[in-house]
Amino acid sequence: MTQTIDAKIKEVIQRTGNVKSVRLELPEIAEYKAGQFGCVFLKTEPVCHRYLSISSSPTEEGYLEFTKKLRGSDFASGFLKLKPGDVVGVQYPMGKFTLEDNGMPEKCAFLSGGIGITPIRSIVKSAVDKNLGIDMVLIYANQTVRDIVFHDDLEKMQEVYPKFRLAHVLCEPAPDFKCSVGLINSRVIKNEIPDYSERKFFLCGPPPMVEGMKKILSEELKLPQEQIVTENFAGY
Repeated sequence: MTQTIDAKIKEVIQRTGNVKSVRLELPEIAEYKAGQFGCVFLKTEPVCHRYLSISSSPTEEGYLEFTKKLRGSDFASGFLKLKPGDVVGVQYPMGKFTLEDNGMPEKCAFLSGGIGITPIRSIVKSAVDKNLGIDMVLIYANQTVRDIVFHDDLEKMQEVYPKFRLAHVLCEPAPDFKCSVGLINSRVIKNEIPDYSERKFFLCGPPPMVEGMKKILSEELKLPQEQIVTENFAGY
């Protein structure tokens, strides 16, 4: 059930040069599914709001985290100024970009770019913490290694959960960093996920990127629509 509350900011975390997370202190355990999103209302004049994916996992108790790429909008400017002790409004949870709403597949793959990693980070973290046994592969595209949001977090999850594998795609490769160079395409998917036809794919990122990846999966790799899951909001 969706609820609307006011919440105090517990912590602010700079993820990359232009990506920031805020953790909202909650009076009780937050009830939501990994991969869902919410609407954040800034207490500005006038009040502005934005739909954002929840980047925390339900297994991380005591807070609800939203992560935002800081662009030149009124909301981004207000989000940038947030500090511990400030209060924001939040309406949550929403969306069906979750394992539970898509049959709890035994094997899945995630294709993501940039800040689109936020709901995927939540899903993977939840699956790892609960030791669900789901076989997961993430192909994550970014401009440079400096732009990888949740870099250390994702690497640690890969270390502790043998059934999670992470593959990077960068436009500008870094020395001594393992990655594919360019964009996510059918060749990269085949190389990184040889059993792609057996997996349910979750796609998240800027809308043009999601449409492009969906086209690759359906037209080039011939996957049926029921194996492709997307989130239909531009919370980026």
